[in-house]
Amino acid sequence: MPVLGLGLWQVPSGRECEDAVRWALELGYRHIDTAQAYGNEESVGRALRDSGIPREDVFITTKFHPGRRDPAAEAERSLRRLGIDELDLYIIHWPQGGPTWAWPGMEEARRRGLARSIGVSNFSVQELEQVIAVAGTPPVVDQVQFSPFDYRRALLETCAERSVALVAYSSLGTGRYLSDRTVAQIADRVGRTPAQVLLRWCIQRDAIVIPKSTHRERIEENGRLFDFALSDDDMAALDDLDRTNGTDRARERKWWR
Repeated sequence: MPVLGLGLWQVPSGRECEDAVRWALELGYRHIDTAQAYGNEESVGRALRDSGIPREDVFITTKFHPGRRDPAAEAERSLRRLGIDELDLYIIHWPQGGPTWAWPGMEEARRRGLARSIGVSNFSVQELEQVIAVAGTPPVVDQVQFSPFDYRRALLETCAERSVALVAYSSLGTGRYLSDRTVAQIADRVGRTPAQVLLRWCIQRDAIVIPKSTHRERIEENGRLFDFALSDDDMAALDDLDRTNGTDRARERKWWR
């Protein structure tokens, strides 16, 4: 699973989404993250086909909408919309209705060859442990809100102990974190942008990052993360921005029932 991906939350279906995916692929991204709830899977599939890049070279993630009933059936619908034969990763988008009820259907999707790997998103330590306790095939990822401001240490540590990759979304705080004074000072010192500093912090904390953008120059900027490193002092200063007290929760507030 590539450490860097393009996230597509809040990107509408159509030209804007297709351009973002096409630019990301042109710039070397090989990981695209979408979801049934986003409504843009068809656009992702169209951009992937138009790119000319072999399917096996691009890692595609989509997410099961837990307001629906059958994860395997929904995976088939996602595959039709994406125009591909198999998902690289299929994850439960949030733990609506409880953390374990959908897992047998996720395992069925994997057993039938609809998805190579399965995981979860927005699951706390407790919810993740509940899934692992009943799973024949345990989740390989937990995708959560994660940044220096949302440094969920206990969740990150449990994921590491359980061999579950943590995938970080909203690492830029939908732009809110870019103007923070500490972030800006570090960015100025290392000659990078605030966005690059925030994303690099995630990578050095062993997270996979999926920043969202629909602007080519920002997609390119967000991808330049692998030719510099933050010092221990810079990492510690960013750690101190955490507002979660190292929580084991994936979200401070639930938006689902």
